Amino acid sequence: MYNPIFGLARDGLPIIGLCALATLVAALLRWPVPAVALLLLTAFCLNFFRDPDRAAPTGPGLAVAPADGVVCKMGEAADPLTGEMRQVVCIFMNVFNVHVNRAVVDGTVTEVRYIPGKFFNASFDKASTDNERNVLGLRDADGGQWSVVQIAGLIARRIVCQAVPGDSLKRGERYGMIKFGSRLDVYLPRGYHPAVTMGQKTMAGVTVLAQKGD
Repeated sequence: MYNPIFGLARDGLPIIGLCALATLVAALLRWPVPAVALLLLTAFCLNFFRDPDRAAPTGPGLAVAPADGVVCKMGEAADPLTGEMRQVVCIFMNVFNVHVNRAVVDGTVTEVRYIPGKFFNASFDKASTDNERNVLGLRDADGGQWSVVQIAGLIARRIVCQAVPGDSLKRGERYGMIKFGSRLDVYLPRGYHPAVTMGQKTMAGVTVLAQKGD
């Protein structure tokens, strides 16, 4: 759905191209300091928008992390779509992480809801309720309802979600990204339990985030 081009996220190509062009112009004009600064910016963008291939784990009752980053919060919170209290796992992404987001389970997209808001640091608790965010509702084959929230951060200014209601997503499949620092909150359906711990590093589409159990 959101396949990369030359190992880079599609949404990053215009930004990378603009930075590279500006670098070339500065070099041709013999402006050494701007040229070096723009070259470093281009390298940063290439690193930020990288989108490597990943192989999701197989097996029933597994949910994978939707993002690279660090588990910054776990506990119970109100699901933004249903209002029901659920287990939630939050992943904070810094500007050096891969920012492409992936589906946590095989499922059908039931709802996509954009909520405008502020741009507090995404590691703050209030980011879940106050920041600009996009909620993806996903129903798995067993009828479990997942809510995955893309949250803009202090630097992030654009949330990308290519999924629409009715789409079928595979576990680990790309569906969007957030530009320049952000967070993802995953609300687990009943019967699933977190398989990660606070402070643990995650890899999108690879790290097992939650498991189904009694």
